[in-house]
Amino acid sequence: MDCVEEEVDFNWEEYLEDTGVTAAPHTSFRHVEISLQSSFQPGMKLEVANKGSLDTYWVATIITTCGQLLLLRYCGYGEDRKADFWCDIMTAELHPVGWCTQNNKTLQPPDAIKEKYNDWADFLVKELTGSRTAPPNLLEGPLRGKNTVDLITVGSILELRDAIEPTVHWAAQVQRNVGGRLCLSYVGLNDSVYYIWMFYLDTRLRPLGWAKENNLSMEPPTDLCGLRSRAEWTEALEAATAEAMKSPLPLEVFKDHVDLHTHSFKTGMKLEMVSTTEPFHICPVSVTKVYNEYYFEITLDDLTAEATPPSVVCHADSPGILPVQWCMKNGVVLERPHGFESQDFDWADYLKHTGTEAAPDVCFPNAFHSKGFCKEMWLEAVNPLQRSEICVARITQVKGRLLWLRLEGLTKPIPDCIVDVDSMDIFPVGWCEANSYPLIPLLKPVSRPQKKIAVVQPEKQLNRLTPSQPPDAPPNMCSPMDTGLVNGKYCCSQLFVNHRCFSGPYLNKGRIAELPQAVGPGKCAVVLKEILTMLINSAYKPGRVLRELQVVEDPQWNCQEETLKAKYKGKSYRSTMRIVRTMEQVAEFCRRVCERLQCCPNLFGPTLVSDKCPENCSSQTKTKYTYYKKRKVGRPSLGEIAQDGDMTKPARRRKKRKAIFVQKKRRTSIVGYQTTESPQDSDYYYDDEDFEESGSEGSSNSPHEETPAHMFKEAPRRGRPPRRVALQRRATHPGPEPSDKTTSRRTTRSVSYIQNQTTKQAHTETECVKDNDDRLVLERNPLEWSVSDVVDFIASTDCASLAKIFQEQDIDGQALLLLTLPTVQECMDLKLGPAIKLCHQIERVKVAFYSQYAN
Repeated sequence: MDCVEEEVDFNWEEYLEDTGVTAAPHTSFRHVEISLQSSFQPGMKLEVANKGSLDTYWVATIITTCGQLLLLRYCGYGEDRKADFWCDIMTAELHPVGWCTQNNKTLQPPDAIKEKYNDWADFLVKELTGSRTAPPNLLEGPLRGKNTVDLITVGSILELRDAIEPTVHWAAQVQRNVGGRLCLSYVGLNDSVYYIWMFYLDTRLRPLGWAKENNLSMEPPTDLCGLRSRAEWTEALEAATAEAMKSPLPLEVFKDHVDLHTHSFKTGMKLEMVSTTEPFHICPVSVTKVYNEYYFEITLDDLTAEATPPSVVCHADSPGILPVQWCMKNGVVLERPHGFESQDFDWADYLKHTGTEAAPDVCFPNAFHSKGFCKEMWLEAVNPLQRSEICVARITQVKGRLLWLRLEGLTKPIPDCIVDVDSMDIFPVGWCEANSYPLIPLLKPVSRPQKKIAVVQPEKQLNRLTPSQPPDAPPNMCSPMDTGLVNGKYCCSQLFVNHRCFSGPYLNKGRIAELPQAVGPGKCAVVLKEILTMLINSAYKPGRVLRELQVVEDPQWNCQEETLKAKYKGKSYRSTMRIVRTMEQVAEFCRRVCERLQCCPNLFGPTLVSDKCPENCSSQTKTKYTYYKKRKVGRPSLGEIAQDGDMTKPARRRKKRKAIFVQKKRRTSIVGYQTTESPQDSDYYYDDEDFEESGSEGSSNSPHEETPAHMFKEAPRRGRPPRRVALQRRATHPGPEPSDKTTSRRTTRSVSYIQNQTTKQAHTETECVKDNDDRLVLERNPLEWSVSDVVDFIASTDCASLAKIFQEQDIDGQALLLLTLPTVQECMDLKLGPAIKLCHQIERVKVAFYSQYAN
């Protein structure tokens, strides 16, 4: 691994990794989760092209949604899921119910169910009666395929409930939409000083015309009406309403708004509440007015003469309202009301002094539900003093359903602000980045300005590899992705992980099966980075897969650089990879990655494999996708051996351990046993850190024969003493027999049998080994074994109970020969005893392979 200097700015991923802190779970932010949902709902009806007959259509029901993809079922199939199919809203021929009638198109049921009903017209009438139909504007026109949040465009008009009078509304215009967080201006008062920020799910927002339908007043804001004349306000409202009617805001925007619950508050009741003007304190407040069964007014308690304390309109589920003595029960300081003479505030004395009663606990929402938030978690939060700013925030304490947040990065620090767990002013980490909105970062990031990172390189070279763009590279060679295009060429639909496809030698079949079936839709680079990260973490050796992915590129591709990471046995690996940015290159990119990982081309990509893979990879020989690195092997001359032996330091003598695996002696061409060790040192051991194939050349200049190098090469273990495996070899050459001083001989013992001392015959090039009855004779080269062949072999041994694992992990003959004790223990979750027992059987196959087929 080489190291490079990398300039590090504030980045959530880096910050969380470097400091070890925890991000608040995304599922705790319900409003954000809702904003990511599709505009289409399960159960909606629409008309879709009939696959079985050209120029005919049929009514289908939406079963589920995933981004811009819909899972549909033709009406008439009932609960039968066998004919369900996915379609992309942007490319499929979808129409609202009634489109065929209007355009003289034929409605015809699929052939498979044509005989199910005699009167299909009557069936459709019953099926469509009382059902929801997909909105036409979401299937056709500029709003086609957009999520709910995307339907709210700049210039859209909504109605906003007055902050002081709940029966008064006024029109507001959208100035900006940031992931559902809206910047609004009052119609007739287009001054940025009076802009309001709120989330689109806020109960104060309603569709245009809602006040009139519910017999409510349309009046300018109570606190701002004096800034314009009555005529100016009216004129502005009429103009905005006429313009909005040309392209009205779809009602689907408000489908997730919660219905208000009735309250039980009465005038004069006392309670506690987070201050609305300074949300750093909890204060005693009073119910000063009840408007109706939904709204009531709360006023801050102030006992000073001629005081005009602030008031706020609340409803039963308003965040921040708490029962009396909540602060005392949770160990939180309660601010004394202004003008209260006693230094020690006590609710019993205060209620007696004011002659009032406390609001009963049944009036409040669940006051003890934290929704998964914990102390020291991190998130993003709105600055209450400057609502256009969103800051990095840390939870300093959690009490019931209230969070104390410390906003980091502010030039002028403020006290910890208090928010409710259901507040729509808090967001998960990465929300600002995902919505291209500036985040106020930490003033002093924990990350060092320059940080050395290990960069995984495709080949072990000595030169440095820098992830940044080289100085002589053309401008914008890998510029950041354009953020303004939605569903354009920089976005792709879902990429599927087809669990049944062959996973190759690098990826663990069991871990692949645990991955989600699909990722996306979204920006190409984001979706690809996510799915590649999942594949890396599903590998036997993540570091090896990182190196393989680094060489997947094409000069013709429109790419951007992304840093991929992996962790393995406590070590972190990083690799800079060029990932395609455009939709038309995604399929080819996925195919190249699969090719590099030697797996089925359909393992992941835009193609969903249902039952049978088009490549028929389940029945193909697994070596079909393996691209061997060939190397030439020969017999070094005696002079070369002597020279190598002189240059190599003698191996440190160690106490002999009982050998677990024994390699059968074979012909002396020493195929695949070229190492940098002295020829006299014939011990070999497995690499527990890296799963590599070797493409190195042998040291001989004599004629060679080609053999898959990774079938024989045993790489040295790094960082700790090797686990030795007794693999013996002797190189013999034409000519006089060398003396015992030149060539040393060793014997090793196995758990199952003892290899006898070898003898050498003059004028021959072969060694013979006498063994017990444990010798295995193969009828076919194990390199050609299929998964079923491997399963049959394991089932015939005393390890038959483990055969199912080989079936589940798709291990064929080639993969079998690559298995080692560390790999078996880790990837099959076996204890040492069963693993040794299994590896002995594997070694029997290897011995037979070397003896019968290696030459």
